[in-house]
Amino acid sequence: MAETDLYLPIKAFLEGAGYAVKGEVQGCDLVGVREGEPAILVVCEMKLSFNLELVLQGVNRAAISDEVWLAARASKGKGREHDARFRNLCRRLGFGMIAVSAAGAVDVIIEPFAALPRRDPKRRSRLLAEHKRRVGDPQVGGGRGKPIMTAYRQDCRICATALLSGPQSPKQLKALVARAPGILQSNVYGWFQRKSRGIYELTERGRAAVEPAPEGPAEAQAPGPVTAPAAE
Repeated sequence: MAETDLYLPIKAFLEGAGYAVKGEVQGCDLVGVREGEPAILVVCEMKLSFNLELVLQGVNRAAISDEVWLAARASKGKGREHDARFRNLCRRLGFGMIAVSAAGAVDVIIEPFAALPRRDPKRRSRLLAEHKRRVGDPQVGGGRGKPIMTAYRQDCRICATALLSGPQSPKQLKALVARAPGILQSNVYGWFQRKSRGIYELTERGRAAVEPAPEGPAEAQAPGPVTAPAAE
C-alpha cells in the first residue's frame, strides 16, 4: 500500500461529512472545504504509519486550518495508533487520527478539535484560494516527486489548448482565462512565444504538453512537463 492508496477512502469519508475535497493543495496531502460564513477548512496529512514526522506536519498545518487529521495505514501489530502516549499527544494538539485498512475501511481513532486559534491568515487564504480555483480534483494526495496540477497549471493548459488552433492575442485568451495576459508574459513553463506584436503562439514544448501523446513505444512520446514553480 502506498500513501496515495489512503487518499480515496479518506476523500470519501470527508465528502460524506459535507466537505469538497481536493488533493495536493499548497503542499497539503488533502484539503477539505465546507462552504459557510466562514468556510470550514480541514487538512489531512498521510503517511504509511503514524510517526513523529506526521505529527510535525500536523503542527505546521494547524496554523492554517480549522481541523487537522493525521492518517496512516492500519497496522497489523502494535502500531502507534494503539499507543496511548501517541493518542494522548494527538489529543493535546487537537489532531484527529484516522487508520485506513488494506480494504479501504476508515477507522476514526480520535476526533479533532480546534486546540489553538489560527495564527497565519495569509497562508490560510492562499490555501482556500487555490482550492477554489482548481477545477475538479486532478491530483491524488500523498504523491511525491511528480508535477502537481495546480490551478495555475490548469489555466496554462487552457491557454495552450486554445492556441492549438492557431496564434491568438492575450485579449482573445482572456475570454477563457482571466489571467491569460500574465500567463503569456511570464511564460513559466516555456509553452508560449510572441509571433508578432500582441499575438502569441505555442512553442514545441507547449504543443507537446497539451497534444495527445502519439501511439507507439514510450521513448517516442513527448517528454513530460516541467515541475510547477513554488511561486504558484
